Amino acid sequence: MTNAQNRWRYAVIGALAGVANGLFGSGGGLFLVPLFISWIRMDEKKAFATSVAVIFPLSIVAFTVFALRGGVEFSLAWPYVIGGAVGGLLSGTLFKRVSAKWLHRLFGALLLYGGVKAVFLL
Repeated sequence: MTNAQNRWRYAVIGALAGVANGLFGSGGGLFLVPLFISWIRMDEKKAFATSVAVIFPLSIVAFTVFALRGGVEFSLAWPYVIGGAVGGLLSGTLFKRVSAKWLHRLFGALLLYGGVKAVFLL
């Protein structure tokens, strides 16, 4: 695969992640993980970890835009930020112990749950 093809794929993956992140709130992993694995041929566990590294700056950009437009309820966000930080530390610690197979299963279950809820429980 040529560098131009790789750059094009990277740009498409990044654009999809950015759109999902801005519209759905850090939904970029929905695109990043599968495309890192299939298009870039990245190791599965590295794909999960790398998606977090990409989502973080995208979230900062989306947060800045939302905050400047008055769309962030700061007083309600803090408990989630604290809980998310604790969850991130815990999952980062446990990440090495979880096989790629189980990461896929957990990711798939999360997607299935979110999809069913979005379609039927609006």
